[in-house]
Amino acid sequence: MLPPTLTTWVLVIFGLVFVFAILLYGQILMVLRPHSQKTKDLLIGKGEDWRDKTHFRFSVGGAWADLLFWLPMLLTGSIGVLFGYRWGYVLWAVSGGISAYISIILWFTEKEYVYPHWGPLIYYTVYWGFPIYWGLIVVLYSILRVCG
Repeated sequence: MLPPTLTTWVLVIFGLVFVFAILLYGQILMVLRPHSQKTKDLLIGKGEDWRDKTHFRFSVGGAWADLLFWLPMLLTGSIGVLFGYRWGYVLWAVSGGISAYISIILWFTEKEYVYPHWGPLIYYTVYWGFPIYWGLIVVLYSILRVCG
């Protein structure tokens, strides 16, 4: 058992509020109303449209993958971490790695479209920054906790 520390609680709360909840909202919109202007404004930028069918399909596939695989892993890992289970840290580290990996890719591929709408501060901190920073910190923290 690895009882949660203050750092654990901060990372769980931050992850659930600024990564999980925000992505859950966006991905549910993408799955339920993929062609709505509200979805496009949130995921691409105000007044923008999908660049082509590949961009749209990638976004739909990402939404389904997040909802079916990554977000449940993040949530389950967070619960496991709060109960002090090693498997919680393993799931948490995997979800953090996935978060950082895909967000780094999207940081570069979506910059041309998302950056002008949201501006540099929001783009580099909230929009793609939080999932990258949180993911990398959680991976490192989980490894340090599990390895002692």
